[in-house]
Amino acid sequence: MHARSHDVTPMRVALVSDIHGNLPALEAVVADIRRRGADQIACLGDNISGPLLPRETAQYLMNSGWPILAGNHERQVLAYEPGKGGLSDGYAHSQLTNSEIAWLRSLPAQLSLGDEMFLCHCTPRSDCEHFLESVRNGALSIATAAELAERLGDVRSRLVACGHSHVPRAVRLPSGQLCVNPGSVGVQAYTDDHPERYSMELGTPDAQYAIVERSRDGWVYEHYAVLYDNAPMAELARARGRPDWEQSLLRGYVR
Repeated sequence: MHARSHDVTPMRVALVSDIHGNLPALEAVVADIRRRGADQIACLGDNISGPLLPRETAQYLMNSGWPILAGNHERQVLAYEPGKGGLSDGYAHSQLTNSEIAWLRSLPAQLSLGDEMFLCHCTPRSDCEHFLESVRNGALSIATAAELAERLGDVRSRLVACGHSHVPRAVRLPSGQLCVNPGSVGVQAYTDDHPERYSMELGTPDAQYAIVERSRDGWVYEHYAVLYDNAPMAELARARGRPDWEQSLLRGYVR
């Protein structure tokens, strides 16, 4: 994979990821970012897949002007065929027009912001591999130093941002590089079967994001949780036959 590049590194960047079509959560996060201030908002992928508001979320992002990545679910939505894909990707695919599909196809898998920031959805080598976590005993645990180094590969950017796991986390490597996952804007619990069956639960429905800032001494970060009116999205998930999403949206647990 090759990253596109923006020439200038912003000083203060808000990171959002894994929106999964939860537009009210995204709007609440953006309002909070505007209150706190940022030079740039960057979006790390998995933007629309789910039983909520995929087309409306795509249109919002299309008009945002932000750097936006494609995650594994963008790829899966584009490749969806009935009977051969997941329910979330299938619903999102069914709601898109040619305009949104063309936009999805235009999104890069990776992006460099100036000389210091590298953005990816998962790892520099994959769009479906956890970066800062590994699956152990049916749950996500922090990755070992050896796992992190292997996944990072030859990326030397001082700040590396990733999403995918939905877990707000930051790891500062022995090299001094800072790796930040902002967590998920839209979904705070899920169960997955890749690379083996496991669950992730934050225990809160609050929307998650992060702000990273280049200080005199290097990159620093803050994670933020934002309250929003989650009940209508939970009801929408229930109405669309997704009780798993309903529980996640209401409580941040898978059941």
